[in-house]
Amino acid sequence: MITTAPATSRPALRLWPGVAIVVILWLTRLTLPALGLGAGTEFMVRILGGFAGALAVLIWWGFFSRAPWSERLGVFIALIVAIAATAVVGDPSMIVWLLWYGAPVLSLALVAGAVVARLRADRFRPQLMAVAIVLTCAATMPFRIEGVAGHGVAAFAWRWTETAEQRLLARVNEPADATLRERLVTAPVAPAPDTPADAPATNAADAATSPSDEAAPIASADAAVRWAGFRGAGRNGIVRGVRIDTDWSTAPPILKWRRPIGPGWASFAVKGDVLFTQEQRGEEEIVSAYRVSTGDPVWRHRDRGRLADPMGGPGPRSTPTLDADRLYTFGSTGILNALDASTGAVAWSRNAATELRVTIPTWGFSSSPLIVDDLVIVAVGGTLAAYTLATGEPRWTGPAGGDSYSSPQLETLDGVPQIILASAAGTTGVTPSSGKALWTHAWDSRLPIMPIVQPAWLGDGTVLIGESSLGVRRLAPARRGTEWTVDERWLSNRLKPYFNDFVVHRGHAYGFDGAILAAIDLADGTRAWKGGRYGQGQLVLLPDQDLLLVLSEDGELALVKAAPEGYTEVARVPALTGKTWNHPVLVGDVLLVRNGEEMAAFQLPLAK
Repeated sequence: MITTAPATSRPALRLWPGVAIVVILWLTRLTLPALGLGAGTEFMVRILGGFAGALAVLIWWGFFSRAPWSERLGVFIALIVAIAATAVVGDPSMIVWLLWYGAPVLSLALVAGAVVARLRADRFRPQLMAVAIVLTCAATMPFRIEGVAGHGVAAFAWRWTETAEQRLLARVNEPADATLRERLVTAPVAPAPDTPADAPATNAADAATSPSDEAAPIASADAAVRWAGFRGAGRNGIVRGVRIDTDWSTAPPILKWRRPIGPGWASFAVKGDVLFTQEQRGEEEIVSAYRVSTGDPVWRHRDRGRLADPMGGPGPRSTPTLDADRLYTFGSTGILNALDASTGAVAWSRNAATELRVTIPTWGFSSSPLIVDDLVIVAVGGTLAAYTLATGEPRWTGPAGGDSYSSPQLETLDGVPQIILASAAGTTGVTPSSGKALWTHAWDSRLPIMPIVQPAWLGDGTVLIGESSLGVRRLAPARRGTEWTVDERWLSNRLKPYFNDFVVHRGHAYGFDGAILAAIDLADGTRAWKGGRYGQGQLVLLPDQDLLLVLSEDGELALVKAAPEGYTEVARVPALTGKTWNHPVLVGDVLLVRNGEEMAAFQLPLAK
C-alpha cells in the first residue's frame, strides 16, 4: 500500500499592512493642501513622503507579506525593469513623473495587483502584480510633462505634439545677430511710433518674415530708463505716480499687441520705447529687445546654453538690469553679459559659474544683476560676486551660502549701505565695496530651505525675509561697536511666499500665502486677512490708490485693495494663456506682461 504525505498549504498572503500603508500614503498626499503648509514645504513633503511610503511598501512585500521568495524577487525585478524602461524609453521629462508621482502610483499598483490576485486568481499573483506595475509605467509612454504648476500639479501633453517653443522656432525666420547689429548701428534714427489707444492688436511674428522687416532702430540712444529691471528701481514692486481707472467693466485694459516669445521666467527692463527681456530658443539663451509701442523686435543677443529643468521648464530666470546705456544680464547657466542697450553689441561677458566653480542649481541661476557704484553684482547660487561695470574684471567674491534663487538687494541698515542676500545658509549682509560679511542670520529649520523671494526693507532699520517653509520674519541688524548683532522681532507663518514677492504698504505686507493672497500686520506678523485664489502669481503695488495689481498664475489680471480691513477684489480680466510666473511691469499707462509662451502690452485706463 502506497501512502502520500499531505500537501503543504501555502500561507495566506498578509495583505493588510500593504493596504494600510497605501491608504495612509494617499490620504496624506490628498489632504496636504488643506493643512496650509507653505508651497515649498508641501513640495518636499509630497516627494519625501512618497518615497517613504514606497519604501514601507517594499519592506512589507519583501519581509512581511508571506509571499514565496521567488514571487517577492519577481515583483522587485518587474519594478526595476518598469522604472528603467520609463527613464530610458519614455520622454525625458517623465523623470518628473518618477519623482513626483512614481513612488505613490507604483506603490498603489503593486498593492492593487496583490489584492486583485487574492480575490480572483491567487495562483497568478506574481504575473498580475508584474502586469499592474508594467502597465502603470507603460501608460506614461505617450505623454510628456510640460513643467509643474506652482501648486505641484504636472501639466501633461501628448509626447509627439509640438511645444510652444518649437512652434515659435518653426514660424520665425530670424537674421543672424551680426546682420541685426550692423543694420542697427548704421540705420538712421527714427522717431518712436505712436500707437493710438484704439489701434488693433498686432502680432509681429506673423508680419516679420525678412531681415528688413524683423528689426527697427532704437529711437534714441539716451532715452530715459523707465523701469530699471527686476521689480523696478528699488526692487520693491512699487509703482508711484500712477492712478488708473478701476472700473474695468466700462473701461477695461486695451490690448496694444500680443506676440509669441521663447520660454523663460524673466520680467522686463524698459528704456524709452524699448523693453528688454530674456528667453530660450532651442539651444540658445536669448537677450531680446522689443518695441514697447508695437512689440516689434529690435535686436537679439545669443548665448549657447540651455537649462535642463523639466519641472520649471527651460529658459533664463533673471531679469535684465539697465544702467545708463548698458544692459546687464545673467543667464540660467551662469553667463553674465554687459551689452550695449542700443545695439545689443557685447561690451564684455563672463561665465560666473565656471569662474567660481559653482554647480548650476536645480532650477538654474535666477539672480537679476544689481548695480552698485561701479560694480555689477550677481548671486551665483548663494555666493555673491562683483565685477567692474566698465570692463567686467572680477572685484570680489562673497562668502559661500549654498543655493539661492533670490537676487541681491541694496539697503542701508543702521546707516551702513549693504547688500542683502537670502540663501540656503541664511540671510547675510555684506559690504558693497569688498563683499565682506557684516552679519548673518541662519535659518532655524530642519526642512530644506529654498530662498527665492526678495527681502523687503521697512525703513526703520529692519528687514522682512520670506521663505515658504517657515513664513516671514522681521530682522533687526544693528552695529554694536565694530560687531553686528541680529535680533529677530517676530516670525509669522501667516504669510508663506514661495517664489511670489510681497509688497509693503502702510504698516502691512501683502503677498501670497501659498496660492491665496494674504495681508499681515508688520507690528507682530498677525494676519489681517486672507482671500482670493490667484495660484502662484505675482503683483505690484500702486500706493497712490492703495491698490494691488495682480497677475495670476493662470494669466489673469486683477485689482485688489491694499487695505487691512479685508480682502476686496475690484476687477479681473484675462490677459495671457498658460502658466504665468513672470513679474508684471507698469510704465505710465502701459502694462507689460509675459509668461513662457507669449507676451503682451495693455493700455490701462487712467483715473480721471
